[in-house]
Amino acid sequence: MAEAIENCTHDCSTCSANCGERDPKSLIAPQNERSDIKNVIAIMSGKGGVGKSYVTSLLASAVAKRGARAAILDADVTGPSIPKAFGLKNEAESDGTFLIPATTKSGIKVMSMNLLLPEATDPVVWRGPVIAGAVKQFWTDVAWDMVDYMFVDMPPGTGDVPLTVFQSLPVSGIIVVTSPQDLVSMIVEKAVRMAGLMQIPVLSIVENMSYYKCPDCGKAHEIFGPSHVKELAEKYGIKACSRLPLSETAAEHMDKGTVEEAEVPELQGTIDRIFGIE
Repeated sequence: MAEAIENCTHDCSTCSANCGERDPKSLIAPQNERSDIKNVIAIMSGKGGVGKSYVTSLLASAVAKRGARAAILDADVTGPSIPKAFGLKNEAESDGTFLIPATTKSGIKVMSMNLLLPEATDPVVWRGPVIAGAVKQFWTDVAWDMVDYMFVDMPPGTGDVPLTVFQSLPVSGIIVVTSPQDLVSMIVEKAVRMAGLMQIPVLSIVENMSYYKCPDCGKAHEIFGPSHVKELAEKYGIKACSRLPLSETAAEHMDKGTVEEAEVPELQGTIDRIFGIE
């Protein structure tokens, strides 16, 4: 088994090791002596462009405002956007043994590939297994110190990186992000089913861009079609769901690097679910 793990290519379609029959916890990478992380929550979806980084940033900011120690591991190595959302421009530092995460204004610890590049616009042109290895190193080689809730901002899909995160990190639960379109909802079900295969609970489904509330009359308009989030939650027995409106103010906070100042009360149900996982 040790040889199979060492030579793993993260491509289960070409592997005969029967990983699905093993205890997923058997592959968990231990925390280093400079880290004490209580809960790991993965933010994922079946496709890109639905707002995973946006939701990740809002959730980390929300739990920090409640007094919890929050952190974000940006697992979207080729498309990292978390540093910009928090206005982080400084490079991550090292003490000679471990990487030291950047810290936001409200104390959220962040590790992202963009904090390791000379320029934020420099591309990362790596193959899947190398990217997956870098994500694992963000867990093993970073001095996270005391963290109550670590949010892992995943890349889209159900490939190398999500598999690495689920197998290597002690994920407490998953939050799936979607948008109202039928096609997106169909793809999101793949993410939900992947969570089931990995025996990790889905804490909540967050439907982003769910509607637009007219500032004049207050009426909600479902620009991208009717919501499907409650149907998905009921189908899979998920206890919480949230519908986020299209918000010019929230978008401006993301662009300006002031996401910690954004207030999104529509996430309250999901936030309550996060605090209830312990």
